[in-house]
Amino acid sequence: MYHSKNGFMRKTLIAIIMTISLVSSVMPANAQEAKYKFDIGAGVGMSGYLGDVNESNLFKHPGVAAGLSFRYIIDTRWAVRALLNAVSLSGNSADYDIVFPTGESYEFKSWAYDLGVRGEFNFFGYGVGETYKKLRRWSPYLALGIGATMASSDGSTAFAMNIPMAFGVKYKLRERLNLGLEFSMTKVFGDQVDSKHLQDMYQIKSSMLKNTDWYSAVMFSVTYEFGERCETCHYVD
Repeated sequence: MYHSKNGFMRKTLIAIIMTISLVSSVMPANAQEAKYKFDIGAGVGMSGYLGDVNESNLFKHPGVAAGLSFRYIIDTRWAVRALLNAVSLSGNSADYDIVFPTGESYEFKSWAYDLGVRGEFNFFGYGVGETYKKLRRWSPYLALGIGATMASSDGSTAFAMNIPMAFGVKYKLRERLNLGLEFSMTKVFGDQVDSKHLQDMYQIKSSMLKNTDWYSAVMFSVTYEFGERCETCHYVD
C-alpha cells in the first residue's frame, strides 16, 4: 500500500511540475498587468481521504470541506494564494480487503485544518479588457505549494507539513467577481491525520515518505478583487 501511495505522490508532483513548465514555455509570453492586485474569497465542497484504512477510493466516505483564501495577483497568468481550509475525514477498514497484523478492523473520524501558500498558473490570460490583450473570462489553472496541517481526532492533536496540489477552472462573472471550481490533493508528511491509533498499523516506522496520509477536496469558490493598480503608473487601460 505504501509503495503505491508513494508512487502516486511522485507521479502527481512530476506531472504538475512538468505541465506548468511545459505550458508556460510553449505559450506566448502575453501576460498583462492585472487591473486589481488582490482578491479575497471563500469556498465550500466535499472532502476525501487516502491512508491506512482507504487505499484507493478517495470519496468512499465523503466529508465537508470549507475554506478562506487571499490571493496576490501578479499578472493575468500568475498568482500567489494563501488558504486556510478545514476538512472532515473518515474511513473504515471493513470496507476493503485490508488485513492488519493484529487482525482487527479500524474506523476513524477526524478534522484536519491546513494553512498554506500556493503558486497558481493560468493556462490563458485571465481577465476582461481590450481585445488586443487576448484576455479570457475563464481559464483552467494548476497550483502547487507548501503548508502545514493540524489534525484532531480521538481527543488528540497532531501537526505536520504538507504539499497541496490542485487543478481548477476560474470564471470571471464580473470585472471583480470570480467563480471557481477546484480539485485538490494534499500530501501530509505525517501519519496521524486519521488518528494516532492508525499511526503504525503495519508496524513500519513512520517517516517523511512512509505511512503518510492524503486528503482531497472538490470545492466551489467565490472571490472578489480589490486594490486597483495605478493606471498611469502601470499603463492599465
